[in-house]
Amino acid sequence: MFNKTVEKNGKIMRYGYTTGSCATAATKAALLMFLNQQKWDTVKINTPKGWPLDLVLHDQTFSEYEASCSVVKDAGDDPDVTNGIKIFAKVTPSDQDGISFAAGIGVGIVTSVGLSIPPGQPAINPTPREMIAQEIRAVLDSDAIKHRPDLPKGWQVELSIPQGVELAKRTFNPKLGIEGGLSIIGTTGIVEPMSEEAWKASLKLELSVLHAKGFNEIIFVPGNYGKDFSEELGLNEDVLVKTSNFIGFMLDEAERMGFDKILLIGHLGKLVKVAGGIFNTHSSVADGRMEILTAHAGILGASRDTMAKIMAAKTTDEATDIILAENLPDYFNQLAEVVKKKVTDRVYGTIDIEVVLFSKIHGFLGQSKDAEELRKRLCTH
Repeated sequence: MFNKTVEKNGKIMRYGYTTGSCATAATKAALLMFLNQQKWDTVKINTPKGWPLDLVLHDQTFSEYEASCSVVKDAGDDPDVTNGIKIFAKVTPSDQDGISFAAGIGVGIVTSVGLSIPPGQPAINPTPREMIAQEIRAVLDSDAIKHRPDLPKGWQVELSIPQGVELAKRTFNPKLGIEGGLSIIGTTGIVEPMSEEAWKASLKLELSVLHAKGFNEIIFVPGNYGKDFSEELGLNEDVLVKTSNFIGFMLDEAERMGFDKILLIGHLGKLVKVAGGIFNTHSSVADGRMEILTAHAGILGASRDTMAKIMAAKTTDEATDIILAENLPDYFNQLAEVVKKKVTDRVYGTIDIEVVLFSKIHGFLGQSKDAEELRKRLCTH
């Protein structure tokens, strides 16, 4: 087991290693077994992070024609759908110069522009490709191998993930334009537990793919509630992007990429924070939901008693019950306008942004003035 740890929020958490590291280790071991015609049980590789890995091998087979083995992915304390799966590499000599890559079962094929790998190629990202190439070169340049007269001109590396076809359905891959399986990824070779930066990178990638496909009008939702509500509204799922809690970050990226219009659809519990200028909506960053709802009620003429009730509410749905009972004029439409101003200011007015508010209990609550028109533009029918 890989036992490097880090303390986060007072908790000791264990690092893991990427699918790219697994693929690299399996490839190196398969090459060693082919060249030496003997079984390897463990193999050492380097990672871009500078941390060496000594990984256990499984399913070793070799012959005079090819060799293969697998490595089990260990995501540490950042478990994802790939944790615990086997990643196989098969190495075959080739009469073509250099190293070529092939996708076996469960490794996806890139079908869309905008990714780091061109369409038609196996979804093996640049860093894992370079890691594999470096380890192959290191083996071939070793004193025990480099003077052998029987070395082929090149090598084919076929990566496969038997569980990848099914697991890919639980990832961004189908939406990104990667078909048939998972991607071999990782920029450092190491999985950092609960990495916010990795999460942001995956969200940014989805946005960049939409931009590369030529979409200029898109939908932002913080999470699954917003996605489900968008589907109820009949909106085009192909242009929908989840922002998670990183609404400010995603707005910044959208502004940098040059999108024209965004329809921001969110649960009141998330977007009320944005009305208060809070652009990372995670509960550990800031709250202020009841304070913002209460202040807005006061602006619209709520009584002191009503404001006290809203302030004491435990949830935004409870606060919504109070607001609706008081018949505050146009409350949620006005709140949507406040959110619109905040997000428009965030992108310096370069993107036309409209806002829709809803709750799981009450459904549609309100929207900014021109949201209806943008909703119609983004409908699938």
